[in-house]
Amino acid sequence: MLRIRLSMGGVRKRPIYKIVIADGRYPRDGKFIEKIGSYNPLLPKDKKERIKIEAERVKYWMSKGAQPTLRVSRLLGELQIMPMPKPGNNPQKAIPKKDRKKSAEEIKEAPKTKGKKEEPKAEAKKEEPKAEAKKEEPKAEAKKEQPKAEAKKEEPKKEQPKAEAKKEEPKDKK
Repeated sequence: MLRIRLSMGGVRKRPIYKIVIADGRYPRDGKFIEKIGSYNPLLPKDKKERIKIEAERVKYWMSKGAQPTLRVSRLLGELQIMPMPKPGNNPQKAIPKKDRKKSAEEIKEAPKTKGKKEEPKAEAKKEEPKAEAKKEEPKAEAKKEQPKAEAKKEEPKKEQPKAEAKKEEPKDKK
């Protein structure tokens, strides 16, 4: 299969890449079919000399079935020769290398110590109801005030029959 990929050149800590058409079975810096451009990552992104590429040759080789690698497809996307590939999801990239081992160990330990993780959640749940209880108290007071008002309305109705009953009873006693 034909690939459009980078072939590394330059010296130590000063890389420069050739953008080449090569058979996928060949090594990275090995035999290639055609050189179609160059890429210098040390230059700022706004300089034109950073990426030099022959767009017509890229389109020709892509029509013949050549597939660009991820890095080359990003470079072609920057030049608007082809659509930019969607970014991948690599959460490990944001973590410094020395901390990656620690986080990997924590992930491995996590299934073994599920009980320990549930306890902090339980503590968090205990704390949350306290906060919610404080929030609910004013609501409860408001609810208490409303039933009292309703109870007061109902009480006179209840008192009237009681008062009538009391009035009747003393009359009977006299």
